[in-house]
Amino acid sequence: MHRLRGCRELRNRAPQFAVNFVSSFKFSRYVHSLPFATNINADGISGSNPAEVQNLVQGKWTTSSNWNTIVDPLNGEPFIKVSEVDEGGIQPFVESLRQCPKHGLHNPFKSPERYLMFGDISAKAAHMLSLPEVSDFFSKLIQRVAPKSYQQAFGEVYVTQKFLENFSGDQVRFLARSFAVPGNHLGQQSHGFRWPYGPVAIITPFNFPLEIPVLQLMGALYMGNKPVLKVDSKVAIVAEQMLRLLHECGLPMEDVDFINCDGNMMNKLLMEAKPHMTLFTGSSRVADKLAVDLKGRIKLEDAGFDWKILGPDVQEVDYVAWVCDQDAYACSGQKCSAQSILFMHENWARSSLINKITELATRRKLDDLTVGPVLTFTTEAMLEHMNKLLQISGSKLLFGGEALENHSIPAIYGAIKPTAVFVPIEEILKDGNYELVTREIFGPFQIVTEYKDSQLPMVLDALERMHAHLTAAVVSNDVLFLQEVIGKSVNGTTYAGLRARTTGAPQNHWFGPAGDPRGAGIGTPEAIKLVWSCHREIIYDVGPVPKPWEIPTAT
Repeated sequence: MHRLRGCRELRNRAPQFAVNFVSSFKFSRYVHSLPFATNINADGISGSNPAEVQNLVQGKWTTSSNWNTIVDPLNGEPFIKVSEVDEGGIQPFVESLRQCPKHGLHNPFKSPERYLMFGDISAKAAHMLSLPEVSDFFSKLIQRVAPKSYQQAFGEVYVTQKFLENFSGDQVRFLARSFAVPGNHLGQQSHGFRWPYGPVAIITPFNFPLEIPVLQLMGALYMGNKPVLKVDSKVAIVAEQMLRLLHECGLPMEDVDFINCDGNMMNKLLMEAKPHMTLFTGSSRVADKLAVDLKGRIKLEDAGFDWKILGPDVQEVDYVAWVCDQDAYACSGQKCSAQSILFMHENWARSSLINKITELATRRKLDDLTVGPVLTFTTEAMLEHMNKLLQISGSKLLFGGEALENHSIPAIYGAIKPTAVFVPIEEILKDGNYELVTREIFGPFQIVTEYKDSQLPMVLDALERMHAHLTAAVVSNDVLFLQEVIGKSVNGTTYAGLRARTTGAPQNHWFGPAGDPRGAGIGTPEAIKLVWSCHREIIYDVGPVPKPWEIPTAT
């Protein structure tokens, strides 16, 4: 199933008061006064005033003769030029990674002061992102390249800022906490340490152009690695500007390489430089190819056909309807955690839930980007998929199913109204239908179905057959029902209870898939240690040798 996202989620749960404060703040400073920004004004980027994105290698910002022109996703106007590295320019990146030793730039025995340095960098960067003019700059820049509402874009900045706060001060060195176990005799102890991989790579998608690359990049750096970062060229300008902010906050220029290139060239870089670990967030197809190419030295946050089950206890219908709308259609459904399928207990089907979701979905409009361009599916592809679903016996269109009107979104992108298709649970499970129904459409599109008490095993069977287990929600306060569903499912980030959702991975809990040993996490100390470090055991055995001691017989 396709998911160039990847994946990361309503990182938009910032307090409403903070959103209102930032959006209403009147700035007296101009963007060129920001110490890190390269004279970029998000509102002013256009065909007549295009922005440029550079590469960073071996401590120097560089350009190449090969420029990829990015079009404005709202009007098709060429508005960003990205300097992309071709085969002739890849060698400096290969050499840069090869120069990093396997034991990393720091570890518990080497340059431990760098743990403190990154705590200071995080504190300074968190403060910078908390400034209204800086958070507004990044929020608007995100909107220009990955159109979403201001609140959704600001939520991404907010979560990134809170993440950096979390790893300020001594928190970076606490990531490298070790343990000791008594040995067999005096002078012997075994110590377990978290050890870096050394040269690593990070590949991230378009849909969260700030949050995903920054959280993974900083995790890699905290643990002592030297990363090369590649972000989808459509949104690379956001990561480039954030790197410049990090440099302003004390990040050594040589610690991170930043490359813009196409997929084939990145694959070539990986094959030649042979990083010891690669983090990939994106489509399952590419993930599987990289897993083979890199001989398993990879962590993945790939596709997510994410499900929500509404249990038998109906309550707070307005609230549940609102969460369903947010989960399925915020960011135009372009989240790896977006609600892909909704399993309604028959009690919910008899309520006003669907009518309320319909009303909420239809209030979304292009003017405020509560619905917008879909960057990985065309309008025709999404409507064709819908029509195939409507050929299934008993299926019907609940709402949407039409192209957006009166817009200038280029034809290479998709533009449809929030859409929901009902498919009977019995039909979903048929071999001829299952793959079609569970195809991930990375846009404002979801499947809705209904089940009875006696059909819960059919719902659980549908979950078992899915291959991507990222996020899920079990909406119920019935403890026995929760135990049944949670105990017979596997999704790595599962929300349970009346307020459960599928989206909304903030900085305070694990976000990542389960059921796959390649699965990566993001955001928490556990995620950082799992993805960006390995275990090393040092067994101290310093004596003394017992007296008297003689050479024993051969064994």
